[in-house]
Amino acid sequence: MERDHTVAVVGAGVIGAAVAYALAREGRAILLLDRAEPGMAGASFGNAGHIATELVQPLPSSDLLFGFWRELSVFGGALDIPLRRIPMFLPWAWRFAAAATHRADNTHHLAPLVKPAVDQMARWLAEVGRPELLRKNGHVQVWFGPRADARAAEEARAMERLGIPTQAAPSEILQLIAHQSARSLESGTRMRPSNARVAGLWFLGTAHVLDPLRIVQSFAAAAFQRGASFERTEVRAIEPLDGRVALHSSAKSLTVDAVVVCTGAWTASLLEPLGLRVPMESARGYHVEMPGHPALTDTPILYVDSRIYVTPMEGRLRATSFMEFAGNQAAADPRKLVQLRKRLGDLGYECDAGAPGWMGPRPVLPDYLPGIGRLERTSIFYAVGHQHIGLTLAPVTGELISDLVANRQPRHDISAFDLRRF
Repeated sequence: MERDHTVAVVGAGVIGAAVAYALAREGRAILLLDRAEPGMAGASFGNAGHIATELVQPLPSSDLLFGFWRELSVFGGALDIPLRRIPMFLPWAWRFAAAATHRADNTHHLAPLVKPAVDQMARWLAEVGRPELLRKNGHVQVWFGPRADARAAEEARAMERLGIPTQAAPSEILQLIAHQSARSLESGTRMRPSNARVAGLWFLGTAHVLDPLRIVQSFAAAAFQRGASFERTEVRAIEPLDGRVALHSSAKSLTVDAVVVCTGAWTASLLEPLGLRVPMESARGYHVEMPGHPALTDTPILYVDSRIYVTPMEGRLRATSFMEFAGNQAAADPRKLVQLRKRLGDLGYECDAGAPGWMGPRPVLPDYLPGIGRLERTSIFYAVGHQHIGLTLAPVTGELISDLVANRQPRHDISAFDLRRF
């Protein structure tokens, strides 16, 4: 068994890369470990690029519990729970339902991390020399149909109660959306009448990045410039030793002074043998890209009725959708990419059958709070379960872990994120 770097960071997605950078800039010797190159595995590669400062409420809610069936993909929604997985999924679902009764408290814990995320991302990207990757121009949510105005107004009131600034979407953007959508009728697609009402909200405080993969690579590169190193390997077990930690892979074992586990949907196999419960599920998302497709506007558009988020990125549009609870090992479902392409066509986008597609697992704990903390009486730390907002929370998570590793008081109260809550 060989002795190596002071702190190992296991997992090189956006959370692991952010943690590596935060620790390296404090002068720590860092070894970043992953089975793939930074950003290439897990959900970090293909997410929507959304800095989601409006998502201050965890997903579990009483409204969703009573109306979740409307979100099922068989009824045109984004949620898919394969029948074969229901027995395995039920324990997680019961915890999800229980968390709905604590939504106000959980919002109180999550919101302080989420609301400053745009400014934190801007600061970090300026530090690493890549400020051009961030666009701070919000996003637009749109609804179609006779109740579109009422639904937009209802969402605006809900956001106002949460302190999230919105205003009516610019009329010129809504006209572009309506015109493009109406064009799809010319080819005989089954969609709304051409004169259907379109209403929208502009969320002023959100942002998006031009390429999520480049965000991960930029954080990792900044860590490497400060002395961190990277090794491509799959850590299969973690063993606490007397004052140190052993990491075991198929190729070798090594000891480090501390380890931070940032392995997303694959966390349970590493932490549960150490006595923690990690009820992690993979809410798998899909995207298709439209290379060279002109953007309607330079802000992302969330088509609420279609459950599709379209982001303008470098040289392409990326459209994301679906929450598929099929498990980590299941292959991607090609039917979902077909559905996504068809829905984009119905919205007037030119998205042919050859449009590039992707699937990746978002790591979700049943209360939709992240897991950030330390295994008692060890130097084993963890930053996992960031659900749909890993990109949003990456900088603050890196800073929280750097506080824990340095034995400082964390800059936010993270007691609610301790995995011992399960």
